[in-house]
Amino acid sequence: MKNSTERHTFILQSLKESGKVSIQELIYLMEVSGVTIRKDLKLLEDKNLLFRTRGGASIDDLYANERTIHEKSLFHREQKIDIAKAALGLIGNHDSISIGSGTTVFELARCLYPQKPLTIITPALKIGLELSNRPHVEVLQLSGLIRPNSSSVAGFYAERILSDISCSMVFLGVDGIDLDFGFSITNLAEAALNQKMIDTAEKVVILADSSKFNKRGLGKICGFDQVHYLVTDHLAPAQMVRRIEEKGVKVIVATA
Repeated sequence: MKNSTERHTFILQSLKESGKVSIQELIYLMEVSGVTIRKDLKLLEDKNLLFRTRGGASIDDLYANERTIHEKSLFHREQKIDIAKAALGLIGNHDSISIGSGTTVFELARCLYPQKPLTIITPALKIGLELSNRPHVEVLQLSGLIRPNSSSVAGFYAERILSDISCSMVFLGVDGIDLDFGFSITNLAEAALNQKMIDTAEKVVILADSSKFNKRGLGKICGFDQVHYLVTDHLAPAQMVRRIEEKGVKVIVATA
């Protein structure tokens, strides 16, 4: 396949079908050199037709873009509900947990009906309101400036409260999971707050649907060495799940 037009058409069609392609795969299928493939990918990226990645290309930008909480709630909702239900079993008989902001951890709050007293620490207004009248639940709502996109607080006041708190487990949502960069979100202020929440907890649990894999947000919240559990859905890439488990993280795959 020597003609550049044919190659470009083939690359774009492959992306349309699978969402991503690897350079090695394209070398094999099109019988051209890696240098040629890299030039093709750069040209197509310059035309805003794809995003180059390490070792290939993707139809989506791997650097997560910040969206409003309403927009995020519309994506992958069934998977988020499955993930939340799978994460419930981790809470057990703990008497205090913290829950970050985001649509996946909000689904956890929605299905949380503890039989024993449980204190919930959260920066998210939606989660605080959801749980405020729930039997056996006491809510500690972190204070600070409310971010419109997430309906959550971040900053000095929230972090100062956390400096005097310790809890059994923290549940956080993320915008990106990358084997080199770790776990990340799109907002730096919330990333700093999440780091503080991690410091207060004995166990760290990340809830993330499969669309978050191989993506990066602007702000890193932690590496794999700080995370005890990752709860995801059955569409998560199996090879990456194995790599994450090799790093010492227990991966729980929710069933539909």
